[in-house]
Amino acid sequence: MTMDTQRPLVLAVDPDGDGLERLESELSRGFGTDARVRGERDVASALAVLEDARARGWPVALVLAVTDVDGTPGAELLRQVRSMHPDARRALVLPWGGWADPATASAVTAAVALGDAEYYVLCPWRDGDLLFRRTITEYLHEWSRDCPQGVAEINLIRSGRSDRAHEVHDLLARNGVPHAVHEASSPYGREVIENLGLETSPELVVTFPALGIDALVDPTNQQLAEAYGVTTELSGPTEVDVAIIGAGPGGLAAAVYAASEGLETLVIEREAIGGQAATSSLIRNYLGFARGISGADLAQRSYQQAWAFGARFLLMHSVDRLEPGADRHRLVLDDGSVVHARAVVLAMGVTYRQLGVAELERFRGTGLFYGASASEARGLAGRTVVVVGGGNSAGQAVMHLQKHAAEVLLVVRGEGLAATMSHYLITAIDAAPNVTLLTGHEVVGGGGDALLEFVELRDRAADATRRQAADALFLLIGAEPHTGWLPDQVLRDDHGFVVTGPAAEGSEGRTGSTPFAHESTVPGVFAVGDVRSGSTKRVASAVGEGSVVVQEVHAHLTGRADAPPPTSPVPTPASAGRR
Repeated sequence: MTMDTQRPLVLAVDPDGDGLERLESELSRGFGTDARVRGERDVASALAVLEDARARGWPVALVLAVTDVDGTPGAELLRQVRSMHPDARRALVLPWGGWADPATASAVTAAVALGDAEYYVLCPWRDGDLLFRRTITEYLHEWSRDCPQGVAEINLIRSGRSDRAHEVHDLLARNGVPHAVHEASSPYGREVIENLGLETSPELVVTFPALGIDALVDPTNQQLAEAYGVTTELSGPTEVDVAIIGAGPGGLAAAVYAASEGLETLVIEREAIGGQAATSSLIRNYLGFARGISGADLAQRSYQQAWAFGARFLLMHSVDRLEPGADRHRLVLDDGSVVHARAVVLAMGVTYRQLGVAELERFRGTGLFYGASASEARGLAGRTVVVVGGGNSAGQAVMHLQKHAAEVLLVVRGEGLAATMSHYLITAIDAAPNVTLLTGHEVVGGGGDALLEFVELRDRAADATRRQAADALFLLIGAEPHTGWLPDQVLRDDHGFVVTGPAAEGSEGRTGSTPFAHESTVPGVFAVGDVRSGSTKRVASAVGEGSVVVQEVHAHLTGRADAPPPTSPVPTPASAGRR
């Protein structure tokens, strides 16, 4: 058997000759130039093809299987694919109308719930079935984005594991920027370093073949952003109708609705588009995305939507001071520039809480990761990983990491997950053979030489500590609001979250009309999403608040005491999910 190593494999499995012929024909016509299409009629032959590809290190992009292959459930085959080729997309193939059959529907929902399949594909019923081709295109696009082959649009060339290389890798991944990572010792790495005339390998070199610009050696975040064409300097009007601080789901939703309503809108973001949501490897339960979608992809769609309506973005900057005013609020940025806004929407979200174990902090970026850091998963193939946290972000991180790691331990201080994690994630975690749930435990120490080698786990009930081998530690242990820079006039609760609505009425320093539901103790300063006291800490809720708050901003700007409905229809932003 031969295979083109430059093209990824797309494999279809169907024991029915006619069905397999239709699948192969449509796949070959639509994707045969860029992928190697292969069809098999039984499980043994399909597994032989996949095993040969694994042995040779050849990429597998997509595997399609009917729900039953001569008595073997298609989901069982896809479960083995997940183990052999964790990056491959997997889908069950249904005939038209098959969704009406209870047994077929049950097989699909079970396979999706357990993570064996991303979703299903309808078998093509005619030549040139564009619905089938669109679905396959989406699968292959997702795979190519997450698993770039060879030289990509942007390339990171790193010398071993370094904090800076990890930071840039994670930053690009969270911002949805296509890129690939190469070691300095690789053929491409050696070629670039030689062409630059460098005698030794720097910590990081970034190349931009698609942009046609020079390579950057150890660049700053601002240099990277500017090379990619992202604005990092304040330009245009500094007098705006609404300034939105934070480009997480709530801020992006507010930007879409404000800009589409004709308001001069400026969004200021200090780090990554999408906030914490951008770290989620797969959000499965947001309305409209049946197969699920990554947080970074959601964030980028929302950013593009807001930009198309005219919202301006200032990235890699934070706001140092908010000085409230009667008609204008003055925002002083970290570089000293000033913005005046008639209304301000606080959407800074939260930052991950630190573990507070001193001996572990030296492994930050090389073994210790705050947040999901899904971009690190492939580098942990065959290794042992520990995830700490009981929320949806922790569950999503576990399900992504277990595709690559040999063993994943989920450590939870509480006695269970039911109160803090969605049922679909709990089900998937229970079904994953290489995931172990440790309840009633906490991480109290750890160490290693150059890299993390172990963590110390404490059984809280028994008050006993044991050493656990670990190559990486991912911490998702709650978060704190980034509100310390706000003036005293903006009231916060005991945990630092911004007080809004009825709780803000009658508070010391509040003057003027009754505050709107999302308005703070300062008239014209609003808060949405995780940073708001009493909010539901979910991305979908943040999006809802971000869309609703624009009506309140309108009412404030026009001096009305109520928030009228929008005067023109606006689209729903594709920018949410549940962490």
